[in-house]
Amino acid sequence: MKYYLDITLLPDAEANLGFLWQKVYQQVHLGLVENKVAENESVIAVSFPNYGDKVFPLGDKLRLFADNQRQLEQLDIAKWLSRLTDYTHMKSIIEVPGSINQFALFKRKQIKSNIEKKAKKRAKHLNKSYSEVLEYLLKEQTDLTHDKYRSNLPFIQMESLSSKNRDRFPLFIERQFLDSCIEGKFTTYGLSKTATVPWF
Repeated sequence: MKYYLDITLLPDAEANLGFLWQKVYQQVHLGLVENKVAENESVIAVSFPNYGDKVFPLGDKLRLFADNQRQLEQLDIAKWLSRLTDYTHMKSIIEVPGSINQFALFKRKQIKSNIEKKAKKRAKHLNKSYSEVLEYLLKEQTDLTHDKYRSNLPFIQMESLSSKNRDRFPLFIERQFLDSCIEGKFTTYGLSKTATVPWF
């Protein structure tokens, strides 16, 4: 990954960071799907430079990486975020610094209990909407008596565009540090089970 661009989220009284992450990341995902190179595969990777921030766990910045400048230009992320210009600040595409000696792996983490499946099953059984049941289960996560649903990982509330009801689900994101670069594949969420991005 040799080129990158930064997107800073700009919350205000009407749109907090959680809301903005949901809107921005949904659009980034759509852009990556539109530009995918294979089934659920993207040449663009993401990083969260302020991951672990005390104010908001994902911070306020999203970094997009690519092997070459043309790949980021082709994505044309400004087009995908055109309705969010009041809430985002985008920098130009630049080269990754040459002296990187730390790398990060950002991957999707499936919660052990698989909340989405549980919500679907319970929604059908109770004859309630999937979204309503999922929201209830997510709130349940903060209850110490329901440890099997708990996760301290930050997440972005996403909307499934492949489902008929546009179901919502939490995209939990885990970060790991590595001392060397590992090449591999990235999903249309810009995440990977094995591949790293430069950390700076």
